[in-house]
Amino acid sequence: MANYIQLFTGPDKESTDENARAGWLGWMTGGTPRGVADVRMRDPIALGGVPRSDRYASRDWLHNTANLANSAILKSIRFPVLFMTFWGTAISFLHRLLPRFGYGQMAKHMTIPTQPHSLTVSALGLLLVFRTNSAYQRFAEGRKIWEEILSVARDLSRLGKLYETQIGVAKLRRVNKLLAAFPYLLRFRIKPNSIMRKLDDPEVERDPEFSLILYQDHATSDSDYEAAAVASDEETTGMSRRKPRELYWVDKRTLPWRLLPTQAMGDCARSQNRPLWVCDRLAKELHSVPDQDSWTARERLTLVAKVEKLSGYIGACERIHQTVVPLNYARHALRSLTMWLLSLPFALVKDTKLMTGPILFVISWMLFGVYEIGYSIEDPFQGTLRLSILCDAIRRDVLGDELIRSTAFVLEKEAKKPTVTTSRTSAEGTTDVIVIVEDDDDDEEDDYDGDDLDDIAVKIEDIIIDELGNAVDEMALNGTDGEEDSSDNSNSNSKSGIKMKNINGNGTSTLVEEKIVTQ
Repeated sequence: MANYIQLFTGPDKESTDENARAGWLGWMTGGTPRGVADVRMRDPIALGGVPRSDRYASRDWLHNTANLANSAILKSIRFPVLFMTFWGTAISFLHRLLPRFGYGQMAKHMTIPTQPHSLTVSALGLLLVFRTNSAYQRFAEGRKIWEEILSVARDLSRLGKLYETQIGVAKLRRVNKLLAAFPYLLRFRIKPNSIMRKLDDPEVERDPEFSLILYQDHATSDSDYEAAAVASDEETTGMSRRKPRELYWVDKRTLPWRLLPTQAMGDCARSQNRPLWVCDRLAKELHSVPDQDSWTARERLTLVAKVEKLSGYIGACERIHQTVVPLNYARHALRSLTMWLLSLPFALVKDTKLMTGPILFVISWMLFGVYEIGYSIEDPFQGTLRLSILCDAIRRDVLGDELIRSTAFVLEKEAKKPTVTTSRTSAEGTTDVIVIVEDDDDDEEDDYDGDDLDDIAVKIEDIIIDELGNAVDEMALNGTDGEEDSSDNSNSNSKSGIKMKNINGNGTSTLVEEKIVTQ
């Protein structure tokens, strides 16, 4: 959960002064007081979160400039920036003091033209921009990978819910728990888990009942010299010289361990690649579902394909984490930047004099800041991306909102309109019945329910309309007093009519027209 703190809070007098200045500074600050800033934490403080101000719009330029001392980038590059500032200040004082002691010619020869720096600044800019762009591409790719993990987890949870009857409630519950634990285990693999404590740590008391012994699970980097040496020895001599790994312990009641089934918790903890172990168990759980109605090899392979995508994302995250920027390029860019800044005071001191130090402070802050930004985002899993928020989002979508989300898979009974179709054959001839159902309700949706159809009553009025539109008595149409006259039956002409029927049920009026043709 995000934490909020306030900066620059002071006595009431200072607050009054800030309000007084807000009038004539309002056009610069956009009406936002400069004395108080809301800072949101990237991660919980217990996990080493770094505060970050939310105010970085163009209208907040004065606020960001005044809070330059709180910049995380400036804190990271403060040593090279301060060194370049002191270096420029020392050169400016030396250039000013040499003529006073009779070394004016030396002061004149210590200056250089500005053309060399003007020519090389373009190449230096290309080095920094290329490094920053490549680092941002890695950042964007890492965020895209985790967005796909979130989408695949939602799809797998949805498909499992659709086939809950075939999979089984207990098995589906295990699958969802494993699915919710997967992002946490992947996060701990590409970012060392700071929650893990060493087994021999005397500062933390361990409860044997709720502690789980395990090894640190982290993906090795391709610049790990020790791992490269061990691999080379195994290839050449066939002997393994791996050092014993240090033991750690975690609390079973914390995430993601409490999500794992009790039987699988120990096996997963002993695995060298825990997110891959979870994918293997997910595939086995889905593969063990027997064939039945609505569950064949097609459905099984569809769900297993989702698990295979999760397994592929492990390798994608490891690729970004393990593959560093080429060392030669990074060192060349840093060396070029350092040499350019070290020689810059000699080109500026003739014109800027004692202002060389402050000017060099600004220039070194800008250039070293660009380099540091590229360095910090080239591995986005070390704090740039908020993986804890993404992991929590997956867990809530799969397990947290399970009860509410399950209501989406319960369909209401579809309403059916009553229809009546009858045919009657008599000795006198054939009677054809044509049923026309009309709904007199003006509402867009019918309120029929499956149980209400049984209560619909059909009432027939003995009214017959002839072809001319006149109402004719039914008894007169069939014969007086209902008696059959054989002579009339043999010589009678064809008579026809339309019989009106009203079907009423639950406030719904339905009109049925029955056409009767007699011969």
